[in-house]
Amino acid sequence: MTLQEKIGQKLVVGFPGKELDGEFIRLVKTYKIGNVVLFRHNIENCEQIGKLCGEIQSLVRRETGYPAFICIDQEGGCVTRLPEDAANVPGEMALSATGDPKNARIAAGITARELHALGVNFNYAPVADINNNPDNPIIGARCFGDTPETVTSYALEALEGYRENRLLVSAKHFPGHGDTDLDTHISLPRVAKSLEQMREMELKPFQALIDAGCPAIMTTHILFPKLTQENFPATMSRRIITDLLKKEMGFRGLVVSDCMEMGAIRANYGTAAGAAMAMKAGVDLINVSHTESLAEEAARYMKETVEKGEMDPAELDESVEKILRYKALYCREPVGRAGTPEAMAEARALREKTIAAISAKMPPLGDNPLFVGCPEYQAGQVSNEVEQEKNFAWFMADRLGGRGIAIAKDPDEGEIAAVLEAVPEHSCVVLGTYNGHLSPGQRALIRELGRTKAPMAVVALRNPYDLRELPAHVAGIAAWDYSPMTLEALVPVLAGKKIPTGRIPVCLG
Repeated sequence: MTLQEKIGQKLVVGFPGKELDGEFIRLVKTYKIGNVVLFRHNIENCEQIGKLCGEIQSLVRRETGYPAFICIDQEGGCVTRLPEDAANVPGEMALSATGDPKNARIAAGITARELHALGVNFNYAPVADINNNPDNPIIGARCFGDTPETVTSYALEALEGYRENRLLVSAKHFPGHGDTDLDTHISLPRVAKSLEQMREMELKPFQALIDAGCPAIMTTHILFPKLTQENFPATMSRRIITDLLKKEMGFRGLVVSDCMEMGAIRANYGTAAGAAMAMKAGVDLINVSHTESLAEEAARYMKETVEKGEMDPAELDESVEKILRYKALYCREPVGRAGTPEAMAEARALREKTIAAISAKMPPLGDNPLFVGCPEYQAGQVSNEVEQEKNFAWFMADRLGGRGIAIAKDPDEGEIAAVLEAVPEHSCVVLGTYNGHLSPGQRALIRELGRTKAPMAVVALRNPYDLRELPAHVAGIAAWDYSPMTLEALVPVLAGKKIPTGRIPVCLG
């Protein structure tokens, strides 16, 4: 292999549309790009994604001589890439709310079979972070819980579900993204924990997954100064990637970077320079997920880094050989069919088990309920793209009667006053929140509605921490995500026809 071909095998690149564009095709041909990552903007329906994956494989095989890793963030719940005609499962904290780790294995099996049928062979999951900071803006309901024990037990079951179905997966975000209140898509967080502290918390699930044979691990763009004594995030730190992960913890699989276009890297180091540093640190697969020009720049920068003697060529060869070994194991022809009635029913049954209530009983809706809905919004590049026409309030008013009022994600005094003015003419108020614990406006709305003493419920449509300051008479329901499937599962609960069986698996504080 030429040096350019080796660098191409290490890159994972995205593109903007639902079809392969000329610029992406040129990129693959010129720089021998070996791998692709898909996002929701690349996907329309199951038929289209299956055809697209076939075209990707044909292109990459023709230009490189090897199959492509076709990667995706199909975590479930609030990070779901597959279309509505596929079987989409609940997210991790929702699965933990069922109280049975075996449900994580079932969900992983459903996801693996759907991805295999569509031609996707590498899933960036499970999330092995511990959400030990309730105000974390990006992990939250994406992970299994807030203790090492909970996260480890569910993550191991998820790994087995994927392994039984021979899907390549990458646990993330090493060495831990749970204890921060900043989002790496925007900022460069810092976690000032010692290695001893992390061994007792963040590293436990990762060590268990490594010991169980997890095939790949994704890194995080967070500074850990007490681990590295340097000003580089984990993805770019040889002390974390090579010394800690590989040598000390014994990991022999693929090391995958989070996207190098995220603000933590792009704004502080530059995407291309960061990609080269990640390669030198010991990362095998480097994601440049959105901008084709940045992928081209990264390919050039990485090649020049090796040519200048800044990286041991033998180490590069070892990494590429590992990538090709895993391709031989996991790059298979599509099998089965996505979105079968059986898979849909299995996913729906799982979702119904996840809805969780706290304390106060759900009040009767009465003959004229008021539904108030904060919108879903894209919490980061990894989160689902938002359908602006979808709103909890409109959906529930359509299904259950009454009136729906849509408000902003951080409602101002005027919006709050308008909602309060409408309350007296309605029999019950049901408020749908989305990361409300991080929104002063949503918190104020809950307080003011509670003071009216009207029959009321709050439905948390992502993180359950929205429910931690509810007035005593207000019912709280954790639904975990804003998907149409979850909204549908909520209908009988809000109508009083179904009692939620889930239990919130984290401390609300």
